[in-house]
Parts: sequence; C-alpha cells; structure tokens
Amino acid sequence: MSPGARFGPRAIRAASARQTPFRGFNPRRGLNPYTSPYTIIDCGDIPITPFDNALALRQMSEAFLELGSRKPALSQGNDHSPKPRLLTLGGDHSIALPALRALNKIYGGPIAVLHFDAHLDTWHPAKYPSPWESAQSDFNHGSMFWIASNEGLILNGSSAHAGLRTRLCGDNWDDFVDDERQGFLRISSDDIDDLGTKGIIDKIMDRIGVETPTYLSIDIDVIDPGLCPGTGTPEPGGWTSRELIRIIRGLEGLNVVGADIVEVAPVYDGTGEQTALTAAQLGFEILTSWVGRGLGQKVEEEKQGEVGNIGRKRDEL
Repeated sequence: MSPGARFGPRAIRAASARQTPFRGFNPRRGLNPYTSPYTIIDCGDIPITPFDNALALRQMSEAFLELGSRKPALSQGNDHSPKPRLLTLGGDHSIALPALRALNKIYGGPIAVLHFDAHLDTWHPAKYPSPWESAQSDFNHGSMFWIASNEGLILNGSSAHAGLRTRLCGDNWDDFVDDERQGFLRISSDDIDDLGTKGIIDKIMDRIGVETPTYLSIDIDVIDPGLCPGTGTPEPGGWTSRELIRIIRGLEGLNVVGADIVEVAPVYDGTGEQTALTAAQLGFEILTSWVGRGLGQKVEEEKQGEVGNIGRKRDEL
C-alpha cells in the first residue's frame, strides 16, 4: 500500500534544508524572512490517529485552534497585537477544514478562501459514492470545502479557485452550479494563456481585496505533473512552477491569515525530488510575503504614531 501524501511534510522539510538565515535573503522583496523581527517556528507534526477519521478531524481542529490562539512573539499584550499565522505542510488536503474551523473562531466569522488546485474540492460527499455510507467517509480531500461552506466557514462571494482543469461528474454542469452556490470564482488553467500572470493576479485581487481575512490553500497538483509528479491526483495541462511562484509573489497585498501547501506525495516524486523542492520554495515565498506585509504595516503604524505625537505637541504649545 502506498503511503500517499502522509510523508509530504517530511519531504518538504527536507527540501527546505537550504533555506537558512545565512542564505535566506529574498531579492525580489528585499528582505530575509528568517532574520526579520518576526519569529518563524516549526511547530512539528500534529499528532493524529491514522485509524479514526472523526477523531483525527477533532485532533486537527483543536491543534489549529490552540496554535492560532497563542500570543505571537511580537505581541504587545493588547487586542491589537497581530495573531499568529499558520503555514501547514501536507499531506492530505482535508486539513483545510480544521484550519477553517479554527480561523472562524479566532477571527469571529467566515474567511475568504483562495484555492490553487486542478480540482474544485467543493464536491458534495455523494459524489464519492460508497456502498457503506458513513459520516466519516463524507469528510475527504474533495469535499472539505463543501463541508466548510455548509458550516458557514467560507465567505461567500469573496473566494476563488485558480488553476482549474478538472473533469466534472455526470453529463452536465451541476458541479459548477454547486460551486457557484458556495460563492467561488473559477479561474481555469487555460486562462493564463489569455491573461498572463498579471491578469490572474488582478482577477484575484479584485475578487478578494486587501482587507478580507483570507485562507490560502495550495494543492501542488495545480502545477503540471511534468514538473511536479509527486502528487496523488495529477492532471496534465497545469501551470509551471515559475508561473505559480510569480502569482503568489504578486498577491502580497492580500490579508492572508493562514495557508497550506498540500498533496505532496513523495512516493510519486522524481529522483530530483522536484515536487518537494517546489513546495518548499512556495513556503519560502509565503513567509516572505507575510513578513513583508507585516513590516509594511508596522512602518505605517509608526508613521501614524509620529504624526499623532506631533499633533499633540502642537496642541500643548
């Protein structure tokens, strides 16, 4: 039996070994995320059972809530302190559901989802038929956004898929109709030929905006399997790793409050471990954007504080 994406986190960690504070300066952004004022911590693996799907979901949900509720290293001890940002490596894509449940409690409402994937993953559980139906089997890596949407965890009308090239069920457009009901904008893999990376970035930014709390979910199969073969559901005709990295870099303006990079299955990867290397680079780009956005906000807050101080001094004079 193949281990699937179970060892994805281990492979991505190994591929990230060359990312160090000594050589971590990102020239596209002009900063080194590993030497910034922000602290980056590898929290290790969430201990979950492989035998009970329902218990595993509960364990992940509680772990995400615990980690996401902690005070960050730069906390000022007040309600305006930034919240921790969790970047999850995977692993099965179903981890997005417990992450969204935790974010819903932490931010007090639904979260926009930006979903890079070859597939919709908003499928009704019935689209995965089984002669032995159960509540546990309803929760899988193709239905987690359907479940999240029906729980009110996803912000309807501000979410988007990107890189789609999936086949649909049956003989009609019902899957798309259900996806639209859940409030997703669809950007296909082919759209990049007409819009270019900048056009894709613009469509996403127009859809989500710069203030909306957003969960970024990257299924590695959004990239063409000729470049990233190490995944369980490969679909030909995907984007290149360069295109996806360029798009991720262009989305720094989004208010990304959590992210995942998932479905890395090392057993199917090439001898050069190119899928894990790509996932590690995507993680580096996400961390860079988080630090860059945070530092930018910090500078603006300091400027506003200086203006306020000047105003108060003038009042005193």
